[in-house]
Amino acid sequence: MADEPVSTPDQVRSAVAALIGTAPQDIPGDANLVFLGLGSLDVMRLSSRWRREGLPVEFEVLTADPTIDNWVRHLDSLRPRSD
Repeated sequence: MADEPVSTPDQVRSAVAALIGTAPQDIPGDANLVFLGLGSLDVMRLSSRWRREGLPVEFEVLTADPTIDNWVRHLDSLRPRSD
């Protein structure tokens, strides 16, 4: 999974779970990830990874509402649309 581009809520959840040492299924979509143990350095690592994958994520957006649901919306908004 480490080399796959993030494309689903499950992949975002798995990436976060690996950083905080919990099972992905134990992270609700609306849970505040900071309260679950995710630190700002972890968010920086994730945002750097996603930038390397071609998604221009904004650290400020990730930290403003640190939930899986918000992050998936943000990542989806950055993907090119195929109309």
